[in-house]
Amino acid sequence: MKYLLLISHGEFSIGLKTSLAMFAGDKMDQVIAVGLKDGTTVDDFEKEFRESVSCLTAEDSVVVLADIVGGSPLTTACNVLDELGKLEDAIILSGMNLPMAITSAVMKDMLDGEDFVNAVLSEAQSALQEFKITSGNEDDDI
Repeated sequence: MKYLLLISHGEFSIGLKTSLAMFAGDKMDQVIAVGLKDGTTVDDFEKEFRESVSCLTAEDSVVVLADIVGGSPLTTACNVLDELGKLEDAIILSGMNLPMAITSAVMKDMLDGEDFVNAVLSEAQSALQEFKITSGNEDDDI
């Protein structure tokens, strides 16, 4: 099985998982969310992350979405995944947002490698745009 791991500072990953369930509820048994909570240490996060991924078997692989590349949650998760022998085949992406998580959850079993990465990053990037409100009043041009 391929698991989707959501990693963040604070409760972002947990909240994102809740929102993701609205779009991909049938995939939620394959989604694990862990955040470095305010006031806890990296060691506490490592322990919680290790417990959260204890269900992984030798055949399982992971896609990791993180809020910030190089942040303590991601580097700690990568260290644990490396110890478990899961890092080499992992796909790791940062800048996590809801469209990225939806695409990852839906496409993780349909696409592999660069095709998966390109689909997810394209969807995540296209979601970044300004929402402009235009006037519905046509008399403004007079």
